Amino acid sequence: MAPLGASPRLVLLFSGKRKSGKDFVTERLQSRLGGNVCAILRLSGPLKEEFAREHGLDFQRLLDASTYKETYRRDMICWGEQKRQADPGFFCRKIVEGVSQPIWLVSDTRRASDIQWFQEAYGAVIQTVRVVASEQSRQQRGWVFAPGVDDAESECGLDNFGNFDWIIENHGDEQCLEDQLEHLLEFIQAKL
Repeated sequence: MAPLGASPRLVLLFSGKRKSGKDFVTERLQSRLGGNVCAILRLSGPLKEEFAREHGLDFQRLLDASTYKETYRRDMICWGEQKRQADPGFFCRKIVEGVSQPIWLVSDTRRASDIQWFQEAYGAVIQTVRVVASEQSRQQRGWVFAPGVDDAESECGLDNFGNFDWIIENHGDEQCLEDQLEHLLEFIQAKL
């Protein structure tokens, strides 16, 4: 059941591997649509906030792409999995509270249970978007394989999901990316 008062016209659930460009793509879309029309929602936000509070860590530093975050990533993953096992919709409900924009971009969908929660809560307005990038492109962005992180459900949970509504290829070709974003923007604007 959808939280009271929340009635988006479109919810795009973005997924992809670390350093594939999920945040880059969602921020580009929001910059074109405007913050009054489009909200970026991050499932990792409430997870990191609660993890920081419970473990006496710096929440702001867990939000950036720093070595600080990477130091705690594996522990955050385990802790988040425990929370999700107890309540699969815990983080999903947290991020939609008070959102008033008609377009929602969930920038870090990582599990089938995340998609299932949004589909059950919002039904036909859900679209799944997979951001893909070659290993070489990801490495150029600073990705290095980390055992216990890159082979965990948080990175692999949607590898065999099936048919995504949209695939965005983000291998470093700016014009190719731009063409794909234009197509997606046309779809989004038709929902406004």
